[in-house]
Amino acid sequence: MEEETARSKRPVAIIGGGYSGTILAAKLARLGVESFLIDGSGRMGRGTAYSTLEPAHLLNVAAHNMSAFADDPDDFALRFEAAGGDRSDYAERRFYGKYMGDILDRAVASGHVECIDAQALSAERGDTHWTIGLDDGRTLESAALVLAMGNQSPEPLAGLADAGARYIANPWGEEARKAIDEAVGAGGDILLIGTGLTMVDTVLSLDSAGFGGTILALSRRGQMPRSHSKAEPAPVALEDVPNGSVIGLWRWLRRRSAKHGWRAAVDSLRPHSHPLWQGLSLDQQRRFLRHARPYWDVHRHRIAPRVAQRMVGLIAEGRLTVAAGRIVSARDAGSALEVDIRRRGAKSPETKRFACAINCTGPLHAIGKTRDPLLRGLLDSGAIEPDALGIGLGLEDGARVAGAENLWAMGGLTKGQYWEIIAVPDIRHQAAGIAAQIVEEIGHD
Repeated sequence: MEEETARSKRPVAIIGGGYSGTILAAKLARLGVESFLIDGSGRMGRGTAYSTLEPAHLLNVAAHNMSAFADDPDDFALRFEAAGGDRSDYAERRFYGKYMGDILDRAVASGHVECIDAQALSAERGDTHWTIGLDDGRTLESAALVLAMGNQSPEPLAGLADAGARYIANPWGEEARKAIDEAVGAGGDILLIGTGLTMVDTVLSLDSAGFGGTILALSRRGQMPRSHSKAEPAPVALEDVPNGSVIGLWRWLRRRSAKHGWRAAVDSLRPHSHPLWQGLSLDQQRRFLRHARPYWDVHRHRIAPRVAQRMVGLIAEGRLTVAAGRIVSARDAGSALEVDIRRRGAKSPETKRFACAINCTGPLHAIGKTRDPLLRGLLDSGAIEPDALGIGLGLEDGARVAGAENLWAMGGLTKGQYWEIIAVPDIRHQAAGIAAQIVEEIGHD
């Protein structure tokens, strides 16, 4: 009984075993701090992004900038080069998943990290600690709690409410994989709702599986992620960038693009994204999300050149169409999914038939609509609150969750504060900062 009690208590509990949670656990282990790493998805250490086994899925950031550790920037590049890669190239995501798995294995071997293969259902703060309830009936205790869930499933689409089983709401789940396998075997066309990075991954999965039908990717603006390419750097000082107005910043960016090219212009803002975002008023941030976000996403979050070439090839072959429009309604017609689509500029909708439709609109962008039981419970109890934009959690002093004791958030849950906070270069710095705060707050062995 004493041994079981000892195993159920550690200084830190981290909810989420993807990149964010894993790198924080590893960083804490290096500092001598013990933690639980809790994840019931079956993708411990890799998360959704790096658990893929498909060679076609490449990193969206070159290897030289993908080290998991902020204080060891060459860690991944050296490993990639040892395997025959070029640090300026884009590694397969499954290779990076192995890298993260090895980092976790070393952290576990140190004795400082215990992996818990279960879903966290609840968390409650007592006088001195957090109590975490798991779906297998166990409870864990920790002095500090970190929410590192990563991306959550997309928001349901109203136009597909009556689509039935042929509509796949979660592109990262097992249902999506089964739908792809069935489409390859049975034929028929496929509708992808959304034209961003999730769409690109899904198209590559279909192509790799041998899908012979056609794919329609639909979004309101029909914008697809741009390709990385070599560009002469054009660094700029923060004080030389106009701030406080979305339209002013946009005009400046267009002028810089005319002079240096849009890739160099956008990349020059990369080191300043956090202060620029925080320098916008709440009204201006909302303006950005409403009008500029789709264009920023496709120019800022680019894809590997080989991936871009394949997408262009599929379009040229007539196997992929990327279009602007919206779904009016949909219904299961038995042998197919009938969807009424209004193309942008069209006066009336057209009806098309598909084998299935997959929601590729990207991660949930309204934290108040989360279906995660732990987050849902904390929000409903008032222990945590959404940020002013409603896209993440309210924070204070870095990544501390406002109004809660010894509670931190990472990655996408902190988008309202930082906006650019989902890529490895951002999260590794965030993990280092959280680890330092935890050590200062609760000490270490």
